[in-house]
Amino acid sequence: MNYCSYCVQDAGEQRGLESAGPWPRTVEDLILVQKRIGQATSHLWTPAGRVFSAAGCFVCFSRGRVGAGRPGEAGWAAAALLRSGRIVAAATVCGTAQAAYEPGLLALREGLLLEEAVRRLPERPDLLLVNATGRDHPRGAGLAVHLGIRLALPTVGVTRNPLLASGEPPAEARGSLSPLFLGGTIVAYWLRTQRGKRPLVAHAAWQTDARTAASVLLALTTRWRTPEPLREARRLAREARSEKRGDG
Repeated sequence: MNYCSYCVQDAGEQRGLESAGPWPRTVEDLILVQKRIGQATSHLWTPAGRVFSAAGCFVCFSRGRVGAGRPGEAGWAAAALLRSGRIVAAATVCGTAQAAYEPGLLALREGLLLEEAVRRLPERPDLLLVNATGRDHPRGAGLAVHLGIRLALPTVGVTRNPLLASGEPPAEARGSLSPLFLGGTIVAYWLRTQRGKRPLVAHAAWQTDARTAASVLLALTTRWRTPEPLREARRLAREARSEKRGDG
């Protein structure tokens, strides 16, 4: 497996797409960006029956933090690329949280680290799974949407619970779906990826709708409850934290 490690020093050093601009540094700036990108539209991506590559990204922070954490605490992000049913490449980065955790403002805390981890992969995936919400967001621009625009990649959000959307839980059988509504619109689905396990939320994000998100998530969870690229990224981020990999 192709593996690399890198240390993120400062947001000013990162490459940004003109469509999204640099990662905001304040709550006020982030909200303004979210209002803009929440209205952005593009063509919808679909696997259309073809084999596609998928990457997952995940970030974790120093152990022992209390509550929402704080700006400046150490963080480790990882991205893992799956092609033809196996992980073929991965990358980790280390850096610092840009903010404490606050619902709806996750991009302020995690965006920089996740972007750099994905950019460090040796090839671009067809689709990116993000441990964050997408259109289920007060401004329609959760981190999964924001990251997709910055990277110019179709994205799907994957979380344990919805942020604002509501709906009935799915049936117990694998593959069971139940829509999650926000303002009368389906923005995500509850999806039972494994019988007897808690369902996940498949979020519409950048260039994907909720139905595609659920379809992709089910296709990538053949053995485990969590989709394999995201599961591997989570493992690698936590491993890097344990080993302090990339700290120099």
